[in-house]
Amino acid sequence: MKTEILVLAASPSADVMAQLEQAFHCHHLWRQPCEAQPDWLAAVAPGIKGVLTTGSIGIGPALLEQLPKLEIVAVNGIGTDAVALETTRARGIFVTNTPGVLTGDVADLALTLLLSSARGLPSLDRLVRSGAWEHGLPLAPTRALRGKVCGIFGFGRIGQAVAARAAAFGMAMLYYQPRAVDGVAAGRCASLLELAQASDYLVLCAPGGEATRHAVNAEVMAALGPQGTLVNVARGSLVDQDALIAALRDGVLGKAALDVFDHEPHVPAALRELDNVVLTPHVGSLTVETRQAMGQLVVDNLLAHFGGRPLLTPVA
Repeated sequence: MKTEILVLAASPSADVMAQLEQAFHCHHLWRQPCEAQPDWLAAVAPGIKGVLTTGSIGIGPALLEQLPKLEIVAVNGIGTDAVALETTRARGIFVTNTPGVLTGDVADLALTLLLSSARGLPSLDRLVRSGAWEHGLPLAPTRALRGKVCGIFGFGRIGQAVAARAAAFGMAMLYYQPRAVDGVAAGRCASLLELAQASDYLVLCAPGGEATRHAVNAEVMAALGPQGTLVNVARGSLVDQDALIAALRDGVLGKAALDVFDHEPHVPAALRELDNVVLTPHVGSLTVETRQAMGQLVVDNLLAHFGGRPLLTPVA
């Protein structure tokens, strides 16, 4: 008899989904109408031994309590801040994620957002499409990236990949995280506030969770300043979103480019209506190649666990 797993969200890779169906007895919560989910879940929960979730969905204490036989939570993503890790640890439930395989694409999007904001691409696109360009509307020059400082909050795999890409544009690198990173060329600031003060562009690559919640507050935004740009490809929870809207609206902060938000997929109208912000719908890892690699790592972790082999990417 196949091991029963609960799938909270589908992988965009048909190959990954086919592998899951072949190896496990999959119960797909995401396919159920919202109103039917409680009764449906109550019926399947007693047999569930594995859960497949995402970084944004995670799994909370209430759902964990419904799954008495659960052995492993496989997260299709890096972030585990939405996973009730205290509960999983207390029950001896393994947690895995998918680090490494999405580094390049997330870093690529960070630079895409930075460049789009720096050169004003969304507004220029609208200007051409509207016909305003051919009517002689004057264009304001933007600023070159050469010689500007790219500050990176969170200097792990993704942060360092962002730094390598930004350096290719002639930018200087600084970073902040609690622990210094050995063997890197970028200088480390003593605090996030100091990093913001020294940066023209502040790119967020730090993990989510209570330790970093609203780390980018009104004071940090004011330090980045009216010529500064905030780029977030990490977690929406890192930024005080109300303070961000006020700073952008009042000119305290120059621009922002955001792929993540505090209460996804809801984005406040006040943020959507601002002209000095570039917005994308959490697509940092959304390429065919990366989503295949992420999904494959999820499958491989599940197969390893239920096959009695060491996990490939366990979360400590």
